[in-house]
Amino acid sequence: MSDNILSIIPTDPDWQPTAEAADAAMAVLRRLAPQLDGFVTTEYRTTWHAKVAAVDCGANLERIECPACQNAIDVEWWIDLLEERFEAGFANLTATVPCCGGEVSLNDLRYDWPCGFARFELEVWNPNRDWLTAAELAQLAAALGCDVRQILAHI
Repeated sequence: MSDNILSIIPTDPDWQPTAEAADAAMAVLRRLAPQLDGFVTTEYRTTWHAKVAAVDCGANLERIECPACQNAIDVEWWIDLLEERFEAGFANLTATVPCCGGEVSLNDLRYDWPCGFARFELEVWNPNRDWLTAAELAQLAAALGCDVRQILAHI
């Protein structure tokens, strides 16, 4: 069986909310992606990572582009870099991209579908919906007290 996971993360990889803000944001997320009768069980998780973690879109990843030159970046290069930096908790997100030699943050690469890096994450497993709207993301950002990004993974 496969799962879909809707993750909400801060746009700043190092940022973490207070427990109260996390609880408020999860309450909003539960309202936006409720458990529906007759569907796959929806599961909700709040995670504070000790170090920055990669939050990817799983099998949904189609393409990665460089923000400096807009050229495609080989997914295998990215996977190798993630494996290399994993042990250090992604303490350094800056990388020299192979396309143009520019220095960019891994968090700023253009992912199709979105990916990111975070020390805090709200997850809805099997949310029974697709993307959140801009207005819904604004509600989550207000509850958390920071700008957010959404990632929809298929594993």
